[in-house]
Order: sequence, then C-alpha cells, then structure tokens
Amino acid sequence: MTGGQIAALIAAGAFAVLVVFLIVMLLKVTKVLTDVSRTVTEANKSVTVVTENVDILSKEVEGLLSKANVLLDDVNGKVADLDPVFRAAGELGESVSSLNTASRNLTEHVTNVGRTTAKATVASKVGASALRFYQNRRQTKDKE
Repeated sequence: MTGGQIAALIAAGAFAVLVVFLIVMLLKVTKVLTDVSRTVTEANKSVTVVTENVDILSKEVEGLLSKANVLLDDVNGKVADLDPVFRAAGELGESVSSLNTASRNLTEHVTNVGRTTAKATVASKVGASALRFYQNRRQTKDKE
C-alpha cells in the first residue's frame, strides 16, 4: 500500500467516525426535541385549563365584590344611623359627670352647713347655760 492509499484509508476512517458521532448527536437532539415538544404541548394544555379556571374565578370574584359593595353600603348606612345614638350617649355621659360634680358640691355645702350649725348649737347651749347661770345668780342676789 502506498502512502496515498494509507492517507485515504485514515481519512475514510475519520470520516466514518465523524458520521457515527453525528448520527448519535442527531439521535440525542431528536430525543430532546421530542421531549421539548411534549413539554410544550402539556404546558399549552395546562395554560388552557388555568385560563378557563381564571375566567371562572374572575366571574366569581366579580360577584363577591358586588355583594361586598352592597354589604358595605348597608353597613355605612347603619353606622350613620347609629351616630346620633353615640352622640347622645356622649352628651349623657357629660350630663352625668356634671350631675356628679353638682352632687359633690351640694354634699360639701350641706356638710359645711351642718358643721356651722353644730358650732352654732354648741355656742347657743353655752350661751343659754351662761344666761341661766346669770339669771340664777341675779335671783340669788335679789333675794339676799
């Protein structure tokens, strides 16, 4: 065999190895592309199901929001009706506080009047006793 034939044989062998490598790579790429295609198909199905579910949920949420708005309007109306009650309760509290203060002042005044009256009573008893003593003494002097 000549040198050219050996080189051609080596080139043919290298080309055969290259072709086998490319076939293996193409088989692997084909398998990956098949898996990707299957995954994309499943993802599309999932997206379709999720989209349908989101549509249903959005309709339900819209209904709930509408009911919540009606309920909130009702609550606001009832709270507005209760405002005068709370205002009246606050005014009643102020009135009770004022009455309490007036009662304390009256109690203190009555207590002070009672003390003054007690002092006056003691003073009048002392004065009456002194007057009787003076009258008794005068009668005794007149008799002598």
